Amino acid sequence: MSPWLQAYLTPSSQAVKFAVKATLAMLLALYIALWCDLERPYWALISAAFLQIRPMSGMVVEKGLSQIIGTVLGCAAGIVIMGLFVQAPVPALVVLTLWIMLCTYGSSLLRNNASYGCIMGAVTAMLIVVIGASQPSGIFGIAVARLSELALGALCATLVSSLLWPIKVRDHLGQQADEVVNQAFQHAARRLTDSSDLGELQTTLTGSLEPLTQLEIDSQAARYEDPEGTGRIRASHVLTRHTLRLMATLHALQQLLHHYGDRLDPAIHTLADEIAEGFRLSAEASGVGQAHRRLHELRHRVLECPDENASPLQLRVIIGLREALGHALVMLDARDAISHPGRKRLRGAALAWHRDHLAAGLNAVRAGIIFATLASFWIATAWNNGQVAMLLGTLFSAFFASRDNPVMVCMMFAKGMLAAIPSAFLFGHVLLAQASGFPMLAMIFLPPLFLGLLGAANPRLMGYCLAFTIGNILLTMPGNGMDFSFDSFINRAIAVMIGLATVVSGFRLIPGFGPTLRKKRLVGAIVRDLRHLPNRPIHEAETRFIGSMADRLLHLAKHDDMLPEDQRHLFTLGLTGLDIGYACLQLRRRLDDLTGSNLRRAQRDFFAALAQAYAASAKGHASDDVRRAGDALIDALHDQPSLSERRRALLAGLVERLDLSLQRQAERARDSRTPHSALAGPA
Repeated sequence: MSPWLQAYLTPSSQAVKFAVKATLAMLLALYIALWCDLERPYWALISAAFLQIRPMSGMVVEKGLSQIIGTVLGCAAGIVIMGLFVQAPVPALVVLTLWIMLCTYGSSLLRNNASYGCIMGAVTAMLIVVIGASQPSGIFGIAVARLSELALGALCATLVSSLLWPIKVRDHLGQQADEVVNQAFQHAARRLTDSSDLGELQTTLTGSLEPLTQLEIDSQAARYEDPEGTGRIRASHVLTRHTLRLMATLHALQQLLHHYGDRLDPAIHTLADEIAEGFRLSAEASGVGQAHRRLHELRHRVLECPDENASPLQLRVIIGLREALGHALVMLDARDAISHPGRKRLRGAALAWHRDHLAAGLNAVRAGIIFATLASFWIATAWNNGQVAMLLGTLFSAFFASRDNPVMVCMMFAKGMLAAIPSAFLFGHVLLAQASGFPMLAMIFLPPLFLGLLGAANPRLMGYCLAFTIGNILLTMPGNGMDFSFDSFINRAIAVMIGLATVVSGFRLIPGFGPTLRKKRLVGAIVRDLRHLPNRPIHEAETRFIGSMADRLLHLAKHDDMLPEDQRHLFTLGLTGLDIGYACLQLRRRLDDLTGSNLRRAQRDFFAALAQAYAASAKGHASDDVRRAGDALIDALHDQPSLSERRRALLAGLVERLDLSLQRQAERARDSRTPHSALAGPA
């Protein structure tokens, strides 16, 4: 069935509840705004609509606070700009353009609702400066009015979200955590059995990483629901950290088990197959307890596996299997703690994110050019409705900048806005002009908004339907002194389309960076982090590296999807970087407490060789520096009497494994450059 027919003929109960809640929030905001005789009540409606996009109670509160803080900062910026350039509109617009660029830059670097706050800071400052240009004596009043309208919408959305069919963040986080754990365990099963389907491996990995990164962002809103929210946040950090550690360990294990398996005892392969089956059954288990018991028994079996006479490589496999099961057990504990924080006290610091300052700068420049173009048109024509075009240009140039395909999203919004024109004319002008009193206004004006919100509950239709809802509000502009003339309506419709057309043109003329440059920047960021791992305290180094790698892996996987199937290597390139970083952190945990200048120098040289070899492997070049630097590190360990022979054997196995991994990655990168070549083996 078409998603349109499904959305309107057989809507789900959740979609109906979402539409009802959002419509009631807007109805309440409109009533209070009209009763208080606010200048532009429709801003309260737009505020309430945006806050209901993700209607979980904690998220609505978090987004409302971000919106209010951003609005306050935008008010302050607008007042300062007008205070300095009240008699000079062109310098005022130049400074305003710089402020919009700064807000867009900040929005592109942030991941949670603080990003939305930055956008509201840009929009609010723009409204104060543009509206204040014709009312220079009432700047402060304009700022207070904008803050009142937006705060009213946030308050109404929060109230309705909390009282009517409340959706808790904790339930949402539990569902996301289930998806993360199940997909990660499915990925583990395929890794350990050497699945030859690279697409399956990548699907299960991204199927775990996408909800994982969203879980990290969404978990911050849990603090606004109950006192146990901080426990859920810490559990989310622990789940993220150990999921990525599991991915790194699995990547290494697959290479050892299946590319160099002839050097291993057959009993190791049998044990790995049993563990793979345990992961598969745990992913399908109905509860955390059952999966925990199964994996705990398997870990005991691995712990009992004899390793006295094992070779360094075989010892690394046994240790890797123990680590994989250990990370899986902690993941299950974290999953349980997300739903029931009181049962387990987990400690986990907030993770860092991958931030591309160059891409954020490009987004800022694009937003500045779009606004400057619309502002120049407004000054040249002295067109009153140019404010609407500038509003949409400012809002959407920042709002869509971080989307994967901003042009497509802009076109969806343009189509939704276009569909809103006849709807707003019929309901907001022809019929509304005959009505009197608030009940009639609500009965005529709110039905198209409800229909738009009903469709917006479907993620595939959200772009069209949310734009339809906002378009109806902007084209009608409900208030106590509405203008029902046709020329004012058509002017607003033209302004809406000019604003959107400028945004679409801006994204087409100034697109984001191509996949080649983005790949180079992602690899370069991983190499820089690898080089800096020895220079930071180990806890900080792990927090920065592990957190940012989740993001980078997703980006590399998305770029891989755009390549022909026989040339895909970016997915494994990211996993190799994660594996090397995790191995470096393991080395630091074992060696940082040891003394000796020779050991310190050998350790630094080994880390530098790993970073250099990783950068070379991304280009298809193999390097012998890792083996030489690793041998030097092993020789330096002979001067450490506190280090046992078994520990030295483990470190020797780790050096050998990392060298093999980088050699294979270089081979894979070379093969990807040969058209129609077959990969040497699975990732």
